[in-house]
Amino acid sequence: MAKTTQQRRVEDRLWELIEPLIPSRPAPRGPGGRPRIDDRAALEGILFVLDTGCRWRDLPEQLGCGSGHTAWRRLREWHDAGVWDRLHQLVLYELSNIDELDWTRGCIDAVSVRSKKGGELTGRSPTDRGKAGSKYHVLCDANGLPLHIMLSAANTHDSMLFEPLLDTNPTVRGHHGRAGRPRCRPDKLHADKGYDYRRCRRYLTRRGIKVRIARPGIEGKSRLGRVRWVVERTISWLLRFKRLGLRYDRTERTTLALLTLACTVINVRWLMKIELCDQV
Repeated sequence: MAKTTQQRRVEDRLWELIEPLIPSRPAPRGPGGRPRIDDRAALEGILFVLDTGCRWRDLPEQLGCGSGHTAWRRLREWHDAGVWDRLHQLVLYELSNIDELDWTRGCIDAVSVRSKKGGELTGRSPTDRGKAGSKYHVLCDANGLPLHIMLSAANTHDSMLFEPLLDTNPTVRGHHGRAGRPRCRPDKLHADKGYDYRRCRRYLTRRGIKVRIARPGIEGKSRLGRVRWVVERTISWLLRFKRLGLRYDRTERTTLALLTLACTVINVRWLMKIELCDQV
């Protein structure tokens, strides 16, 4: 059971970032009753489900988070309080502060996953024999660090979330003491032929972003693929979280919270790796 210890998933660096963002505990209503489960233990349970894909009700008792329902309820409680979005933005700022966010180019792509139980934002997948599924739309920087992610039904065309994904990309402050506005858009954007539409190209031009969208018969994988592979790697990182490889949660609220947390974990791991190298 060594894999179920708190040190296995909730790293000190992650806890250092999220702890100030967690809302204060509600005052007890009176004497008696169960004490509130520790927030770090609840986070451990959430990460265990995200990582292993187990059912909420099957969370091991050794994690100390009480029950799977407690972890699930805390996930949604913090989502409603904006904790996951603020944590994601904070980690992006930490990466920007050490010059690890590369805005010279961005990459965008999407991937479909099967939805085991249906639910919100699901549809008949054209790539999975019409089975119910959802689609993850990902925007990353030149290093492949996830900047933003959105959820849609599997029968939603990739290009339909092209503008919303870029419009709602979080703004990231720059390096300490460095002049200039906060960044929220790359200098140029790479995308595959699924985004080869006039409205996508015009949108990038209006926003001052250089267009690098593949054109069928003109630019193949041998050219743009040398750059866009980073977003494919990012998607593979996301799908390694078994709770995301197949969609089990029926609500958009729960699924989007897990997606945002997964992006944050990926970025925190990159941040820890760089900080460790700097200490050597």
